[in-house]
Amino acid sequence: MKRKSVSYAKWGYIFLAPFFIVYCIFALYPLISTFYNSFMDYVVDRSTVGGGWGTSSASTAKETISFIGLDNYKDALSSNETLVQSFWNTVIMWIIGFIPQIAVSLLLATWFTDLRLKIKAQGFFKTVIYLPNVIMASAVAFLFTCLLQRNGALFSFFEPLAGKDLSLLDKVWGARGTVGFINFLLWYGNTTILLMAAIMGIDPGLYEAAQIDGASPSQTFWKITMPLIRPILSFVLVTSMIGGLQMYDVPSLLTKDNGNPSGKVMTLIMEIQQRKDSDVGKACAVCVIIFIVSAVLGVITMIGLDDSKDKKKKKRRKAA
Repeated sequence: MKRKSVSYAKWGYIFLAPFFIVYCIFALYPLISTFYNSFMDYVVDRSTVGGGWGTSSASTAKETISFIGLDNYKDALSSNETLVQSFWNTVIMWIIGFIPQIAVSLLLATWFTDLRLKIKAQGFFKTVIYLPNVIMASAVAFLFTCLLQRNGALFSFFEPLAGKDLSLLDKVWGARGTVGFINFLLWYGNTTILLMAAIMGIDPGLYEAAQIDGASPSQTFWKITMPLIRPILSFVLVTSMIGGLQMYDVPSLLTKDNGNPSGKVMTLIMEIQQRKDSDVGKACAVCVIIFIVSAVLGVITMIGLDDSKDKKKKKRRKAA
């Protein structure tokens, strides 16, 4: 009597189904809807100033939807709009936070994985480093707002001592630097853990061989560690860049959602939030632009950090 074989493929599809169902409902459909609405003159008036999220009943809301082609994209990228300025604001604040983030994370990851240093209480230090990532970004932003705003705790303490205005949030680079520092504080721990995992995956024999050959720690870092953790570095760079373009909660809370001073802290997502009801079509166009820019930058970064070409060149040299 033949036994019935178990169809493992069927169970694989069953376990994968919830992910694809949730993805299609909460990610794929909104993405397609965003692309569709970006070609529409889609305005929702809820009987409030600027068409915001009012408390009016749904029956009073008026929707105006008509196809206008690429007009939303033209308007979003026109000189009269602030989208381009908001893009550069976002990039600048991301760079301010990312450069120290990757530098400090590389340094800490190298220290914690170096067996020669014999650092004690590593578990405690790793927990402390990762702890800010657990705290909500909005809570950290609110804390810094209370400390640094005019008449805040630090402002009231240091202004009488210095005898001059020390309000960082009222200055362009002070506000930008604060946003960058908060982003660094929140994410350097997560980056450190990722880089530590990458370094620990390197064969220890490579380091032993380099040490026997008389290589210095800096030579070992640049010739062994950096090339071998390049895939994780590219992952960190791409995900950080995409997250940076979606920056919203920290600058919004620090500037009370107006992007001041002089609109130099306004981000792309803050632009979308300002148009979420009064001009849905243009907000969707901005979303699509962010999606395209993120995809292009991600592809360029992955190609730039791809080491397959270097490996092919080395094989050709050996063959020659």
